[in-house]
Amino acid sequence: MATEQKPIQSGYGMRTEARDAIGGRDLTGKVAIVTGGYSGLGLETTKALAAAGAIVIVPARSAEKAQKALVDIPNVEQAALDLADPASIDAFAGGFLSRTKKLDILINNAAIMASPLMRDARGYEAQFATNHLGHFQLTARLWPALAAANGARVVALSSIGHRISPPDLEDPNFERSEYNKWIAYGRAKSANALFAIGLDQRGGAHNVRAFAVHPGGIMTDLQRYMPEEEKRAMGWIDEHGAVNERFKTPSQGAATSVWCATNAQLHGQGGVYCEDCDIAELVAPDSKDFSGVRPWAVDPALADKLWSLSERMTGVAFAPA
Repeated sequence: MATEQKPIQSGYGMRTEARDAIGGRDLTGKVAIVTGGYSGLGLETTKALAAAGAIVIVPARSAEKAQKALVDIPNVEQAALDLADPASIDAFAGGFLSRTKKLDILINNAAIMASPLMRDARGYEAQFATNHLGHFQLTARLWPALAAANGARVVALSSIGHRISPPDLEDPNFERSEYNKWIAYGRAKSANALFAIGLDQRGGAHNVRAFAVHPGGIMTDLQRYMPEEEKRAMGWIDEHGAVNERFKTPSQGAATSVWCATNAQLHGQGGVYCEDCDIAELVAPDSKDFSGVRPWAVDPALADKLWSLSERMTGVAFAPA
Protein backbone atom coordinates (compact mmCIF):
# COMPACT_ATOMS: atom_id res chain seq x y z
CA MET A 1 0.00 0.00 0.00
CA ALA A 2 1.13 3.53 -0.74
CA THR A 3 2.26 5.61 2.21
CA GLU A 4 0.24 8.67 3.21
CA GLN A 5 1.64 11.91 1.81
CA LYS A 6 2.31 13.64 5.13
CA PRO A 7 5.41 14.19 7.28
CA ILE A 8 6.40 11.52 9.77
CA GLN A 9 8.45 13.93 11.92
CA SER A 10 11.63 12.01 11.15
CA GLY A 11 13.84 14.10 13.40
CA TYR A 12 16.07 15.05 10.48
CA GLY A 13 15.90 18.32 8.57
CA MET A 14 17.18 20.55 5.79
CA ARG A 15 20.69 20.75 7.29
CA THR A 16 21.12 17.01 7.82
CA GLU A 17 24.29 15.71 6.19
CA ALA A 18 24.14 12.78 3.78
CA ARG A 19 26.20 10.47 5.97
CA ASP A 20 23.87 11.07 8.93
CA ALA A 21 20.69 10.40 6.96
CA ILE A 22 21.57 6.69 6.77
CA GLY A 23 20.66 6.42 10.44
CA GLY A 24 23.67 4.32 11.38
CA ARG A 25 22.86 1.41 9.05
CA ASP A 26 25.64 -0.86 7.86
CA LEU A 27 25.28 -1.22 4.09
CA THR A 28 27.94 -3.89 3.69
CA GLY A 29 26.84 -6.33 0.99
CA LYS A 30 24.38 -3.86 -0.56
CA VAL A 31 24.75 -2.87 -4.21
CA ALA A 32 23.78 0.61 -5.38
CA ILE A 33 23.70 2.51 -8.67
CA VAL A 34 23.78 6.31 -8.61
CA THR A 35 23.37 8.01 -11.98
CA GLY A 36 25.33 11.24 -12.08
CA GLY A 37 27.12 10.00 -8.98
CA TYR A 38 30.37 11.75 -9.78
CA SER A 39 29.29 15.38 -9.52
CA GLY A 40 27.44 17.68 -7.14
CA LEU A 41 24.92 16.03 -4.84
CA GLY A 42 25.31 12.78 -6.77
CA LEU A 43 28.95 12.62 -5.69
CA GLU A 44 27.96 13.24 -2.08
CA THR A 45 25.36 10.47 -2.38
CA THR A 46 28.03 8.10 -3.68
CA LYS A 47 30.40 9.02 -0.84
CA ALA A 48 27.76 8.45 1.85
CA LEU A 49 26.66 5.06 0.52
CA ALA A 50 30.22 3.85 -0.03
CA ALA A 51 31.33 5.00 3.42
CA ALA A 52 28.53 2.90 4.94
CA GLY A 53 29.85 -0.18 3.14
CA ALA A 54 27.79 -0.37 -0.05
CA ILE A 55 29.30 -1.19 -3.42
CA VAL A 56 28.36 1.78 -5.60
CA ILE A 57 28.31 1.69 -9.39
CA VAL A 58 28.47 5.13 -10.96
CA PRO A 59 27.44 5.25 -14.62
CA ALA A 60 28.86 8.28 -16.41
CA ARG A 61 28.80 9.89 -19.82
CA SER A 62 32.20 11.49 -19.17
CA ALA A 63 34.56 8.70 -18.08
CA GLU A 64 37.51 11.04 -17.53
CA LYS A 65 35.55 13.45 -15.32
CA ALA A 66 34.05 10.60 -13.32
CA GLN A 67 37.38 8.86 -12.81
CA LYS A 68 38.94 12.05 -11.48
CA ALA A 69 36.09 12.62 -9.01
CA LEU A 70 35.88 9.03 -7.78
CA VAL A 71 39.52 8.01 -7.64
CA ASP A 72 39.92 8.16 -3.85
CA ILE A 73 36.53 6.70 -2.85
CA PRO A 74 36.53 3.01 -1.83
CA ASN A 75 33.83 0.54 -2.92
CA VAL A 76 33.06 2.48 -6.11
CA GLU A 77 32.98 1.17 -9.67
CA GLN A 78 32.52 3.16 -12.86
CA ALA A 79 30.73 2.33 -16.11
CA ALA A 80 29.69 4.10 -19.31
CA LEU A 81 26.14 5.41 -19.71
CA ASP A 82 24.45 8.12 -21.74
CA LEU A 83 20.83 8.53 -20.62
CA ALA A 84 19.93 10.21 -23.91
CA ASP A 85 21.03 7.16 -25.89
CA PRO A 86 18.75 4.08 -25.63
CA ALA A 87 21.49 1.76 -26.91
CA SER A 88 23.87 3.03 -24.21
CA ILE A 89 21.24 2.38 -21.55
CA ASP A 90 20.70 -1.18 -22.74
CA ALA A 91 24.45 -1.81 -22.90
CA PHE A 92 25.00 -0.56 -19.36
CA ALA A 93 22.09 -2.57 -17.94
CA GLY A 94 23.11 -5.68 -19.84
CA GLY A 95 26.64 -5.42 -18.54
CA PHE A 96 25.44 -4.95 -14.97
CA LEU A 97 23.03 -7.90 -15.11
CA SER A 98 25.73 -10.16 -16.55
CA ARG A 99 27.88 -9.56 -13.46
CA THR A 100 25.42 -8.88 -10.65
CA LYS A 101 22.14 -10.59 -9.83
CA LYS A 102 20.68 -8.09 -7.33
CA LEU A 103 20.40 -4.35 -7.02
CA ASP A 104 19.45 -3.00 -3.60
CA ILE A 105 19.47 0.74 -4.33
CA LEU A 106 18.89 2.66 -7.56
CA ILE A 107 19.15 6.44 -7.33
CA ASN A 108 18.09 8.14 -10.55
CA ASN A 109 19.99 11.33 -9.82
CA ALA A 110 21.40 12.60 -13.12
CA ALA A 111 19.64 15.52 -14.77
CA ILE A 112 19.89 18.54 -16.99
CA MET A 113 18.12 21.78 -16.13
CA ALA A 114 16.83 24.78 -18.05
CA SER A 115 18.75 23.89 -21.19
CA PRO A 116 18.15 25.51 -24.57
CA LEU A 117 15.99 23.47 -26.88
CA MET A 118 17.85 20.27 -27.68
CA ARG A 119 16.57 17.00 -29.08
CA ASP A 120 17.93 13.48 -28.95
CA ALA A 121 18.32 11.23 -31.98
CA ARG A 122 14.62 10.31 -31.76
CA GLY A 123 13.57 13.95 -31.85
CA TYR A 124 12.56 13.94 -28.19
CA GLU A 125 13.00 17.11 -26.13
CA ALA A 126 16.19 16.69 -24.12
CA GLN A 127 15.06 17.50 -20.59
CA PHE A 128 12.13 15.07 -20.74
CA ALA A 129 14.19 12.47 -22.59
CA THR A 130 17.20 12.59 -20.28
CA ASN A 131 15.62 13.25 -16.91
CA HIS A 132 12.58 10.99 -17.28
CA LEU A 133 12.62 8.65 -20.28
CA GLY A 134 16.26 7.65 -19.83
CA HIS A 135 15.69 6.72 -16.21
CA PHE A 136 12.42 4.97 -17.08
CA GLN A 137 14.24 2.73 -19.56
CA LEU A 138 17.18 2.19 -17.20
CA THR A 139 14.92 1.11 -14.34
CA ALA A 140 12.97 -1.19 -16.62
CA ARG A 141 16.13 -2.90 -17.85
CA LEU A 142 17.42 -3.30 -14.28
CA TRP A 143 14.10 -4.66 -13.01
CA PRO A 144 15.24 -8.31 -12.65
CA ALA A 145 18.01 -7.25 -10.26
CA LEU A 146 15.71 -4.92 -8.31
CA ALA A 147 13.13 -7.67 -7.85
CA ALA A 148 15.82 -10.16 -6.83
CA ALA A 149 17.05 -7.94 -4.01
CA ASN A 150 13.89 -8.50 -1.93
CA GLY A 151 13.79 -5.04 -0.45
CA ALA A 152 15.15 -2.74 -3.14
CA ARG A 153 14.51 0.97 -3.06
CA VAL A 154 14.41 3.28 -6.07
CA VAL A 155 14.82 7.03 -5.67
CA ALA A 156 13.74 9.42 -8.41
CA LEU A 157 15.20 12.93 -8.14
CA SER A 158 12.43 15.44 -8.65
CA SER A 159 12.54 19.12 -7.66
CA ILE A 160 10.48 22.00 -6.33
CA GLY A 161 10.54 22.84 -10.05
CA HIS A 162 7.69 20.35 -10.43
CA ARG A 163 5.39 23.18 -9.31
CA ILE A 164 6.02 24.97 -12.63
CA SER A 165 3.99 22.51 -14.67
CA PRO A 166 2.56 19.01 -14.76
CA PRO A 167 3.73 16.90 -17.69
CA ASP A 168 2.07 17.54 -21.03
CA LEU A 169 1.06 14.10 -22.25
CA GLU A 170 -0.26 15.45 -25.54
CA ASP A 171 2.82 17.44 -26.57
CA PRO A 172 5.78 16.19 -24.50
CA ASN A 173 8.34 17.29 -27.10
CA PHE A 174 7.14 20.86 -27.74
CA GLU A 175 6.20 20.04 -31.30
CA ARG A 176 2.99 22.11 -31.18
CA SER A 177 3.92 24.71 -28.58
CA GLU A 178 6.73 27.21 -28.15
CA TYR A 179 9.65 25.89 -26.15
CA ASN A 180 10.22 27.33 -22.69
CA LYS A 181 13.22 25.94 -20.81
CA TRP A 182 11.61 26.29 -17.38
CA ILE A 183 8.30 24.76 -18.39
CA ALA A 184 10.25 21.88 -19.91
CA TYR A 185 12.16 21.46 -16.66
CA GLY A 186 8.96 21.56 -14.61
CA ARG A 187 7.35 18.93 -16.82
CA ALA A 188 10.38 16.65 -16.52
CA LYS A 189 10.56 17.00 -12.73
CA SER A 190 6.83 16.30 -12.39
CA ALA A 191 7.41 13.23 -14.54
CA ASN A 192 10.19 12.09 -12.21
CA ALA A 193 7.85 12.32 -9.23
CA LEU A 194 5.05 10.50 -11.06
CA PHE A 195 7.46 7.76 -12.11
CA ALA A 196 8.15 7.01 -8.44
CA ILE A 197 4.40 6.80 -7.80
CA GLY A 198 3.91 4.45 -10.75
CA LEU A 199 6.87 2.26 -9.92
CA ASP A 200 5.85 1.90 -6.28
CA GLN A 201 2.38 0.77 -7.38
CA ARG A 202 3.88 -1.90 -9.60
CA GLY A 203 6.86 -2.86 -7.48
CA GLY A 204 5.21 -3.31 -4.11
CA ALA A 205 4.35 -6.95 -4.76
CA HIS A 206 8.07 -7.60 -5.30
CA ASN A 207 9.14 -5.59 -2.24
CA VAL A 208 10.51 -2.85 -4.49
CA ARG A 209 9.57 0.57 -3.11
CA ALA A 210 10.06 3.92 -4.79
CA PHE A 211 10.36 7.50 -3.59
CA ALA A 212 10.47 10.91 -5.25
CA VAL A 213 12.91 13.43 -3.78
CA HIS A 214 13.25 17.19 -3.80
CA PRO A 215 16.87 17.68 -2.71
CA GLY A 216 16.53 21.41 -2.03
CA GLY A 217 18.38 24.30 -3.62
CA ILE A 218 22.02 23.43 -4.23
CA MET A 219 24.52 25.30 -6.39
CA THR A 220 26.14 22.65 -8.59
CA ASP A 221 27.01 21.92 -12.21
CA LEU A 222 23.27 21.44 -12.76
CA GLN A 223 23.07 25.21 -13.28
CA ARG A 224 25.59 25.16 -16.12
CA TYR A 225 23.06 26.42 -18.68
CA MET A 226 22.14 29.44 -16.56
CA PRO A 227 24.04 32.72 -17.01
CA GLU A 228 25.16 34.57 -13.87
CA GLU A 229 22.68 37.40 -14.45
CA GLU A 230 19.79 34.91 -14.46
CA LYS A 231 20.95 33.42 -11.15
CA ARG A 232 21.10 36.94 -9.66
CA ALA A 233 17.67 37.84 -11.01
CA MET A 234 16.20 34.72 -9.39
CA GLY A 235 17.85 35.56 -6.06
CA TRP A 236 20.07 32.50 -6.09
CA ILE A 237 23.24 34.56 -5.79
CA ASP A 238 23.87 38.20 -4.87
CA GLU A 239 25.85 40.79 -6.82
CA HIS A 240 29.07 39.43 -5.34
CA GLY A 241 28.31 35.83 -6.33
CA ALA A 242 27.50 34.67 -2.78
CA VAL A 243 24.91 31.88 -2.67
CA ASN A 244 21.54 32.52 -1.03
CA GLU A 245 21.49 31.32 2.58
CA ARG A 246 18.45 29.10 1.96
CA PHE A 247 20.57 26.94 -0.35
CA LYS A 248 22.07 23.72 0.94
CA THR A 249 25.56 22.31 0.62
CA PRO A 250 25.86 19.35 -1.78
CA SER A 251 26.05 16.96 1.20
CA GLN A 252 22.88 18.41 2.70
CA GLY A 253 21.24 18.21 -0.73
CA ALA A 254 22.14 14.53 -0.98
CA ALA A 255 20.71 13.71 2.44
CA THR A 256 17.09 13.17 1.39
CA SER A 257 18.12 10.80 -1.42
CA VAL A 258 20.22 8.84 1.05
CA TRP A 259 17.44 8.87 3.65
CA CYS A 260 14.92 7.49 1.16
CA ALA A 261 17.37 4.89 -0.14
CA THR A 262 18.54 3.52 3.21
CA ASN A 263 16.89 4.72 6.40
CA ALA A 264 14.96 2.17 8.48
CA GLN A 265 12.27 4.79 9.20
CA LEU A 266 10.88 4.12 5.72
CA HIS A 267 10.76 0.33 5.97
CA GLY A 268 7.59 -0.91 4.28
CA GLN A 269 6.74 2.53 2.93
CA GLY A 270 6.91 4.11 -0.52
CA GLY A 271 5.13 6.01 -3.26
CA VAL A 272 5.65 9.43 -1.70
CA TYR A 273 7.44 12.70 -2.46
CA CYS A 274 10.04 13.63 0.14
CA GLU A 275 12.06 16.71 1.08
CA ASP A 276 14.37 17.70 3.94
CA CYS A 277 14.67 14.04 5.05
CA ASP A 278 10.94 13.65 5.63
CA ILE A 279 7.77 13.02 3.67
CA ALA A 280 6.56 16.34 2.24
CA GLU A 281 3.25 18.05 2.88
CA LEU A 282 0.63 17.89 0.13
CA VAL A 283 -0.15 21.51 -0.76
CA ALA A 284 -2.66 23.28 -3.00
CA PRO A 285 -1.95 23.48 -6.73
CA ASP A 286 -1.53 27.26 -6.55
CA SER A 287 0.59 27.30 -3.38
CA LYS A 288 3.43 29.84 -3.49
CA ASP A 289 5.45 27.96 -0.87
CA PHE A 290 8.94 26.77 -1.67
CA SER A 291 8.11 23.44 -0.03
CA GLY A 292 5.45 20.79 -0.34
CA VAL A 293 4.27 18.71 -3.27
CA ARG A 294 1.57 19.78 -5.71
CA PRO A 295 -1.28 17.30 -6.30
CA TRP A 296 -0.44 16.49 -9.91
CA ALA A 297 2.99 15.17 -8.93
CA VAL A 298 1.49 12.43 -6.74
CA ASP A 299 -1.64 11.65 -8.78
CA PRO A 300 -1.86 7.86 -9.37
CA ALA A 301 -4.13 8.24 -12.41
CA LEU A 302 -1.76 10.71 -14.05
CA ALA A 303 1.15 8.42 -13.14
CA ASP A 304 -0.56 5.58 -15.02
CA LYS A 305 -1.08 7.73 -18.10
CA LEU A 306 2.55 8.86 -18.03
CA TRP A 307 3.65 5.24 -17.61
CA SER A 308 1.79 4.21 -20.77
CA LEU A 309 3.19 7.17 -22.71
CA SER A 310 6.72 6.35 -21.52
CA GLU A 311 6.38 2.76 -22.70
CA ARG A 312 5.28 3.98 -26.12
CA MET A 313 8.01 6.59 -26.40
CA THR A 314 10.83 4.26 -25.29
CA GLY A 315 9.48 1.08 -26.87
CA VAL A 316 10.13 -0.61 -23.53
CA ALA A 317 7.32 -2.66 -22.02
CA PHE A 318 7.72 -2.37 -18.28
CA ALA A 319 5.04 -4.29 -16.45
CA PRO A 320 6.42 -6.29 -13.52
CA ALA A 321 4.44 -9.53 -13.26
